[in-house]
Parts: sequence; structure tokens; C-alpha cells
Amino acid sequence: MICEKCQKRPATVHVTRIINGKKTETNLCDICAHEENAGFGEPKWMLHSIFADLFNQPVPGSHALPEKREETVRCEHCGFTDAQFAQVGKLGCPKCYEVFENKLEPVLRRIHGNPGHTGKIPKRTGGTIGLRKEIEELKLELKAAVGREEYERAAEIRDKIRGLEKKLG
Repeated sequence: MICEKCQKRPATVHVTRIINGKKTETNLCDICAHEENAGFGEPKWMLHSIFADLFNQPVPGSHALPEKREETVRCEHCGFTDAQFAQVGKLGCPKCYEVFENKLEPVLRRIHGNPGHTGKIPKRTGGTIGLRKEIEELKLELKAAVGREEYERAAEIRDKIRGLEKKLG
């Protein structure tokens, strides 16, 4: 098979793109694929550039960009600064996660809704972990129902919690 772009070299890269439900397939040689960023080098958009853009966006509920502090935070381990992080959207080393924790939290909240990873548990292997998680969620729901003075709903939730706690032992 010959490269569909240059019509000279053998095609070694098969690219499938689906845009707005329309599927296109292209067969390219290594050189043309590299020029098109089809699987080689850095794609035209990268997750870290999106992350950098999020870092520089206004905080939800606010209309201003985050305050620019004159004091630069720098990682002692690799020398990476908060300004570099805001520009490239990547951190310099594992220690940077601790150093830039305060700057990462709002961005993670914007992306995930929560800065902590809770993960998912497969139903067939979850067992007591799944029950504990459900109880924890119900307790939060119970607290919210009481806060809204929905006492009948709160009683239903309380009963569900008791039933799950009995299953738990």
C-alpha cells in the first residue's frame, strides 16, 4: 500500500478519525504521518496544554483570574516554578505535587469536582467496601435532608442505613 499523501513511500501508519460521526481512514508513510502528527511526536493538542489553560481560568463563581502573586513558589527538588506550571501545564518532578498542592486543588476541583480520588469498585468484588461507601453516601444524604427539614425523607434514609449496617455486621 502506498502513502495517500505523498504517493511515493509505502504506507506504514493507518489513521482512523471519527469527526461528527463521519469516519475517515488514511494510510500514510512514517514521514507524512510525522508531518500530520498522526501518532508521532506531540499531537496538535495535548492534555497538559488544556491543564495549563484551566489553571489560568477564573475560579467558578468569580469573574476574575486568580490573583497573580509576586512571590514565586519554587520546587526545591527540581527548581520548577508556579509560573512554569501555569505556562506549560506540567509539573517538573513528583515533589512538585506537594509544593504546588494549593495551586493544584482548584484546578482538580474544576476538572473532577473533588481534589481526592475516590475510584470505583467492581460490584462482584466490592463486598463490604461497596456497602461502606453506600452507607457513607447515605449519611451525607441524611445530613442534607435534616438540614432541609425533610424529616420523612431523613427517616427513610436512616432506615436504609440501619439495614445496610446490619448486612455489614
